[in-house]
Amino acid sequence: MKKLNIGRCRKALLFIIFSFLFSPAEAQKFALIDMDYIFKNIPAYERANEQLNQVSKKWQAEVEALQIEAQTLYKNYQNEVVFLSQEQKKARQDAIVAKEKEAADLKKKYFGPEGELFKKRTALITPIHTEIYNAVKDIADLRGYQLVLDRASDQGIIFGSPKIDISNEVLSKLGYAN
Repeated sequence: MKKLNIGRCRKALLFIIFSFLFSPAEAQKFALIDMDYIFKNIPAYERANEQLNQVSKKWQAEVEALQIEAQTLYKNYQNEVVFLSQEQKKARQDAIVAKEKEAADLKKKYFGPEGELFKKRTALITPIHTEIYNAVKDIADLRGYQLVLDRASDQGIIFGSPKIDISNEVLSKLGYAN
């Protein structure tokens, strides 16, 4: 069996790495956007968020009202339990459980993963996201950008030159001049 020459392998590996690093390649073009900044400058997005906040507060109040009813039923039950027959106890316990379930079901209906708030958010926000995406894509195609990163959502970006930030250009393309 032949002995593997580790020094020779290292040299070959280094040669391969350096040939890829220093070979002539097309320069990659990148750009940054700040989605938070873009959203803050689109009135439709602000209006959609306000609508979502209002409906969310309304629905939360409905859920809390049912939860308070369940708590009241429970407190009354605790105060009167010594005076109740077995059938009355069972009926009161069932009523408490039913009210708690009603509150939980309503909360799930409004705020669950496929709930009303999710559907409303999708209906209001998705068209705005699509419009922004299309504007970014058009600018990227026009300028030859291979990659556009969102500086607002990517914690991995430590520094990005303002020269490559195209947020204002995106807003202009959408009709919101800054």
